Amino acid sequence: MAKPPTTPPTATPTMLRRVNAGKVLGVLTRARVMTGTGLIEATGLTRATVHAVCNDLISMGWVVELDPGRTSVGRPSRRFEFNSHAGYVLGIDIGAAKTTVLVSDLRGETVAKAGRSAAGVKTPGERTEIVHATVLEALASAGVSDAQVLAAGAGVAAPVDREGNILVDDEFWRRFDTGLSHRLTELHGWPVLLENDANLATLGEHWRGGARNVDDLVVLLAGERFGSGLMDSGRLLHGSRGGAGEMVFLKLIEGVGDTHGIARIARENGTAAAADPAVETSLRTLADGGEVTAELVFRAAAGGDKVAEGILQEIADRTARVVATLGTLFNPELVVLGGAVAEAAAALLPDLEARLAHYTSTPPRVAVSSLGDAIVSVGAVRHALNYVEEHALDLELECRSD
Repeated sequence: MAKPPTTPPTATPTMLRRVNAGKVLGVLTRARVMTGTGLIEATGLTRATVHAVCNDLISMGWVVELDPGRTSVGRPSRRFEFNSHAGYVLGIDIGAAKTTVLVSDLRGETVAKAGRSAAGVKTPGERTEIVHATVLEALASAGVSDAQVLAAGAGVAAPVDREGNILVDDEFWRRFDTGLSHRLTELHGWPVLLENDANLATLGEHWRGGARNVDDLVVLLAGERFGSGLMDSGRLLHGSRGGAGEMVFLKLIEGVGDTHGIARIARENGTAAAADPAVETSLRTLADGGEVTAELVFRAAAGGDKVAEGILQEIADRTARVVATLGTLFNPELVVLGGAVAEAAAALLPDLEARLAHYTSTPPRVAVSSLGDAIVSVGAVRHALNYVEEHALDLELECRSD
């Protein structure tokens, strides 16, 4: 039996006012200061509607009205500004070795930052406790209370589906607390938006990095393990269970064979070279009896050490195979190397690009991120801001205008 046609909902005055408020607020979040006339032109709304909506947004705390200033002729136009201190958001990077928390205002400007090592962590619950302690430290540094926080974005080095659930099919992924979002919300009261760290890195690079005008993008996190975030036409790709961009398939790629990232390969190969008395290398001197780190390998290569140069050539070839595979599968315009070793990895680019041309007929452009080890936490801030902007009219602000 055919279903009767449904009647679309009636556009009530309350609904229209809400839609109009969303239009005005959307313009103001992207602008600095707008006059009433500017808002009329940007939204297509009438003068009366714009001023009524702005009055509502002022009373809610989302907008502030500025002094109109002096004008030589006629009545001065009202001037409005988005209240970037109406609340705050957090960007949380929950890495295997370290947790970093950024406190940001609603324009994405960092107010405070805190970080804590996760060395020695044995259980997912212990990792969540470190996150909690780092959040408290960051909020205290910013002078911000839990009640002023509107949302937090949080990244983990594991697949996360569209509902915010962590996939735990891999042993490494099981290091993260599957109840993390719920537990942090219970402790602090604000929503926690969990996402894969490489996906957040992609948001961060697209927002504040070198990929601002690039909508077909791959960000390759290349620290201890390779991980990638994929953006197609400005939209993040997740896959059915959040696994899009996971790099386990690298075990099948000739010349790669595992998911070990640039930092790990440099450290392990550098350590092996320094431990071999038959190998002449400055790495022993640079390490001075301590650990050979990835940074020392890059430093030795920059100083002309042939062994370190050979390690980086091997890494460049390996990374070129990874980039070529991603380029063939997803055809991005740009692949960005991100993470803590990104700045040092700039030394790999000439060799990497030369080798890339041999592995694919459509090589993407390759660059290194300028965001350094903040790339995930910056993306987490953007993720939280997206939530606030989408739900602004439903959020209760701690400090409302009188």
